[in-house]
Amino acid sequence: MANIHPTAIIEPGAKLADSVTVGPYCVVGPHVELDDDVQLVSHVVIAGVTKVGARTRIFPFASIGGEPQDKKFRGEVSSLIIGSDNVIREHVTFNTGTEGGGLVTRVGDRGLFMAGCHIAHDCVVGDDVIIANHGTVAGHVVIGDFAFLGGLAAVHQFCRIGQHAFVGGLSGVERDVIPYGMAVGDRARLVGLNLRGLQRRDFAKENIQALRSAYRMMFAPEGTLAERVDDVAKHFGQFGPVEEVVNFIRADSSRAICQPEAGDA
Repeated sequence: MANIHPTAIIEPGAKLADSVTVGPYCVVGPHVELDDDVQLVSHVVIAGVTKVGARTRIFPFASIGGEPQDKKFRGEVSSLIIGSDNVIREHVTFNTGTEGGGLVTRVGDRGLFMAGCHIAHDCVVGDDVIIANHGTVAGHVVIGDFAFLGGLAAVHQFCRIGQHAFVGGLSGVERDVIPYGMAVGDRARLVGLNLRGLQRRDFAKENIQALRSAYRMMFAPEGTLAERVDDVAKHFGQFGPVEEVVNFIRADSSRAICQPEAGDA
């Protein structure tokens, strides 16, 4: 049977696995589902139609599954799905989805969401993502696996952050950041590739070299971006990571691609 502190409130209808731990002064709503070994440390509020995956730990004063901060929201039933093995630290907020975004917000597995960060409505967050303290992600954002957002970074709605990308602290992201890219600045610009992250994750040297060569070609001053992307696909498309970057740029998006400042590439 779940280990529930006597001061916690578990509303009728909530589904808790037998190995769940609910600490002091937590509130769990009637449409919440907590999988095996989920731990709510204390003072956690989980509301809405929210599912939390196995072994996820949630720290004090987090507010999970609250209504979207969107004036178009009219009370429609929407949900939040959180994967397994996440660490969600103090004062973090995750919101459910809206009708305009498919009615669901999704967070993957093994993420680390540090104190005060925010995931808004209809976001799709991949696996192994790290968002440092007070990072803010607006609605409808897509974040790829292994992406990292530094402290106080802010991502504009509908942006995409590619897998293995790095966004520096205090950066304001208004455009899509390519996979493996590194973006910094108060209005973020691309400053290169996340080479340290690739090395830490044991990417093959030939793939890293292909990415470096493709990056230089893709952001050279000659021609249009579309033309340069075609050249990259022709010369380096046989390398999986380069193909991912090419497909990311070619995909439909409401946001432009974050690029280096003139002369930086």
